[in-house]
Amino acid sequence: MRSREYLWLAVACAAIAIIGFAPTYWLQLPAGTFNGPPLLQIHGVLSTAWVLFLIMQAWLGSQGRMRSHRSWGLAGISFASLVVVIGYVTAISSLSHRLAQGGGNEARAFLTTPLSAMTLFAIFTGAAIACVNCPELHKRLMLAGTISLIDAAAARFAFLMAAGFAPGLRPGTAPLPPEAMPTVVGLLLQLLVVAGMIADKRRRGSVHPAWTIALVVAVATLVLKIPISHTETWYAFADWTTRIAG
Repeated sequence: MRSREYLWLAVACAAIAIIGFAPTYWLQLPAGTFNGPPLLQIHGVLSTAWVLFLIMQAWLGSQGRMRSHRSWGLAGISFASLVVVIGYVTAISSLSHRLAQGGGNEARAFLTTPLSAMTLFAIFTGAAIACVNCPELHKRLMLAGTISLIDAAAARFAFLMAAGFAPGLRPGTAPLPPEAMPTVVGLLLQLLVVAGMIADKRRRGSVHPAWTIALVVAVATLVLKIPISHTETWYAFADWTTRIAG
């Protein structure tokens, strides 16, 4: 349980989250150029706080301080639930904003990107909580969930390369990215899962099934969301979400 591979993977997740959001959020706050709604700020703070929380938990585990790890883990259940709820509401609010500005099916289709990321986070993290008495499964699923959560932060790198840097610029104020971009970014992010698999192979001699399952589920979700997002059923679902959120 004291292996440090999981601590370094948690640090990698935090680095991607913080660096990815820095130009479009964290650096804009002190400059007074951020022009997003309060909900978006809450979402950003919660998501960043979660990856820092994961580092703390991974560090406690690496030090063998399991009593503290479990005590904080109880608070983590409520924390994770809040991250999921605010993540869903933020995604739906963003869709409502784009539709009000004249966005059509392209905006409805894009909803699959944040919803799938939040759903994967909810599934993997929920499964990790359910398997708290199986540490080897628990810690891998927690990392798999967080890797899905930081999808939006990782996408910021591609967004900034395409849109450049400007005061107040963020994805919500710019046209939607090319359809393939979020999928490619999500797939590249799964290299963190692969890193966990490699660490397992080197240390244990075999890859834990949790990594394999997480990788298959995440890749399948990333690939399948593209055709699903362009169906009339999905468009109707997207409109329904805006009505219940309103």
